[in-house]
Amino acid sequence: MSGYQMLDPSTLVVLITGATSGIGAATARRFVLAGAKVIATGRRADRLIALRDELGPNLLPLEVDVRDNEAFVAAIAGLPPAFAGINIVFANAGLALGLDPAHKASLKDWEDMVDTNIKGLLYTVRAVLPGMVERGAGHVVFTGSVAGDYAYPGGNAYGGTKAFVKQFALNLQADLLGTPVRVTNIEPGMVETEFSLVRFHGDAGKSESVYDGIEALTAEDIAEQIFFCCTVPRHVNINSLQVFPVAQGFAGFKVAR
Repeated sequence: MSGYQMLDPSTLVVLITGATSGIGAATARRFVLAGAKVIATGRRADRLIALRDELGPNLLPLEVDVRDNEAFVAAIAGLPPAFAGINIVFANAGLALGLDPAHKASLKDWEDMVDTNIKGLLYTVRAVLPGMVERGAGHVVFTGSVAGDYAYPGGNAYGGTKAFVKQFALNLQADLLGTPVRVTNIEPGMVETEFSLVRFHGDAGKSESVYDGIEALTAEDIAEQIFFCCTVPRHVNINSLQVFPVAQGFAGFKVAR
């Protein structure tokens, strides 16, 4: 659109959790290459250092586990001045574990998903949001999932955590009405990353079979959508964005006979 003024990425300071792989790493690349400053967090320090070496000084690697609230708060409080004025937080850290039906699923897997996908997300938002409100500029972005909208066999606790993300995003918007802080929930369908490898506890055969015969979304596909949502003019808020590969659908009810 002629004359449409997108936000200048060089004015952005972006905190990304779960930045060591997949959507998180791709989003870090997208913002840094556009001129933004990025704080990339995760538990695998070697990957964060490699990302810094690839992208240069506008990426700050920060080894921290979102499940450890005390450590996360301390890490945010200790940011150098050039990275302290966070105006986008991308709460991306999350995982799926297992695909067994609920009566056979691992309780430990359920607990790990709740600790990361829900509690880690809450810790991330709570650590950064007050500063955004005080500074009068900010955007909270979540990696939700179509699993928060559409049930599938074995999705039990994972789908439940992503339904929480969806509802938390909506309630966060209600709380922030009257402030200039935006909220967006990105809901991807099938994205070919480490996601399935983690879900199947490192079983490469099972992981690869998930994507056999289809062209799934890539991490870069989702990073591009996130970048767009964050750079539209500040009076525009994209509440949610659901993204499927063309090969995936959600229609059809199953009946047990």
